[in-house]
Amino acid sequence: MQGSGATLGHVATRPASAARVPIGRELLLDGAIAVAVFGVSLALVAGGAGPHAGELDAASVLLTALTSLPLVARRYAPLGVFLLTAAASVALRAVVDFDGPPLGPTLALYWLSAGRDESGLGVRPTLALVAAMLVAHLTATGLHADRFPLAETLWGVVVWGGAWLAGDRTRLRRERMAELEERALRAERESERERRLAAAEERTRIARDLHDSAGHAINVILVHAGLGRIRSRNDPEGARAALETIEEVARETAGEIDQIVQVLRDDGSRAEAPGDVEPPPGLAALGALISRHRAAGLDVTATIRGDRRPLPPGLEQGAYRILQEALTNAARHGDGSAVVDAAYGEAALEISVSNPVRPGGDAAPAGGHGVIGMRERASLLGGSLETGARGGRFRLHARLPFAR
Repeated sequence: MQGSGATLGHVATRPASAARVPIGRELLLDGAIAVAVFGVSLALVAGGAGPHAGELDAASVLLTALTSLPLVARRYAPLGVFLLTAAASVALRAVVDFDGPPLGPTLALYWLSAGRDESGLGVRPTLALVAAMLVAHLTATGLHADRFPLAETLWGVVVWGGAWLAGDRTRLRRERMAELEERALRAERESERERRLAAAEERTRIARDLHDSAGHAINVILVHAGLGRIRSRNDPEGARAALETIEEVARETAGEIDQIVQVLRDDGSRAEAPGDVEPPPGLAALGALISRHRAAGLDVTATIRGDRRPLPPGLEQGAYRILQEALTNAARHGDGSAVVDAAYGEAALEISVSNPVRPGGDAAPAGGHGVIGMRERASLLGGSLETGARGGRFRLHARLPFAR
């Protein structure tokens, strides 16, 4: 029995929140059980095999009542109820010869075992008390019958041992149910926490897209504004085309910023309808991106190699943003041209962008905020990004794995 639990306890005293006499239906149920046990025990005493079988005196009725009626308080003090009913049963055995198990103490022992996790009394003292009460029962029975109670000993060990084990199984089942409920609550809390973290990460990504989109648009507008100013006198058509490009970029960027800011303002209280916010463009929009830079005067050569395959949205958007930032840096810091190479490998998308460095210029974009943002995007996608200048050319290479 000791192996069934590390701690064993009984509720002699319980916490204030639990140490109240049951009320309502629980009290009525316990009272009904106590009265029923009293009735059955009284019938067993009256039907005993002794010379006074069928006769009940005040002492036997009182002792029978003490073996059963205290069960009404079994939720309040199970240890005290067991000791009281067991002691009364010992006294009853000493004066009355009757057949049958001590019903009250047996039920009290079951509830004592089932509720032992709520007590501070250890397993050894509890088993010692139970064993002492069993020995007292057998001793009283043997003295009254003037013989060694072999059959009663075996029967008592089986009945009380079974009551203890049944109560222990009930306790373990209750603990397992409580643990499962706690796990379910923890899982629900973790799910909510993960949902909030995912929402926070998504908002961070959206804010990064806002920065990339606005930064790219401002640089394109700056380049076309300078081009329009230069061509305004000698090439009115070219100046008009530059102004149209500025208008188009500004309109697209304003619409994208409106959508992104709307998402950032949303507190999550409403569900996003499908299509509320269009995802940032992917590699399918690479042609339009290159055409825009060519119109701004940047000579872009692009090559896409390998077998094209569907890419995860996050990877495709990340690749587009890296190309967008790389071409913007090439337009601002380069010498008028750029070479783009995108290769679909077996395990990753390889992106390379190189451009000549302006004579006397600075290859500082390798340490600028744009490069930092690109490297962060590549890292979040499980990839890497390398930059460097050699032989008068600035080169950027990103490796974005298809699966993390």
